[in-house]
This record gives sequence, C-alpha cells and structure tokens, in this order.
Amino acid sequence: MQFHGGCGTMKTLYDVQQLLKNFGIYVYVGKRLWDIEVMALELDHLHQARVVDDKVFVSAKLVLTHEHRLEEQRAKFKHQSIGGI
Repeated sequence: MQFHGGCGTMKTLYDVQQLLKNFGIYVYVGKRLWDIEVMALELDHLHQARVVDDKVFVSAKLVLTHEHRLEEQRAKFKHQSIGGI
C-alpha cells in the first residue's frame, strides 16, 4: 500500500508531521533542528520502503529542507547576537 497523500503537496512542517503520524511516527527530540533531521530520516525510510510515492516524498523533502535552513539561520543569528561588542 502506497501513500499518495491526497493532492500530494506538503506546504508546512505540520503537514509533514501529519504524514509521518499516519505511519505511527511521532518525532520529538527536543530541539527543532534535530526534530527536522529525524523527520527527514524517517521520510527517507518510508520512501525506500515504497509506502510514500515520489510526489509526496519530494514535496515533504522540500518543506524539511526549507525549515532546516530557517532553523540554521535562526541559530546563527541567535549566536551572533549573544554578547560581543
């Protein structure tokens, strides 16, 4: 059985979380960046097992990549804004 996900497009991290939830996968590591990385690994496993089709996989990967970049930028900004002259 392969998951086609309705229209197959993921737009938010919440959409990706709901996709994973459909397979009984709940991710909470405690740090948002790490959560995104674990979600990406779980998504890879679902795709390799052929239970998620290519369209859903690519769409979800794009969301995760985008969110990962945002978190990296936030962390970089936060690090730069602490202390210093």
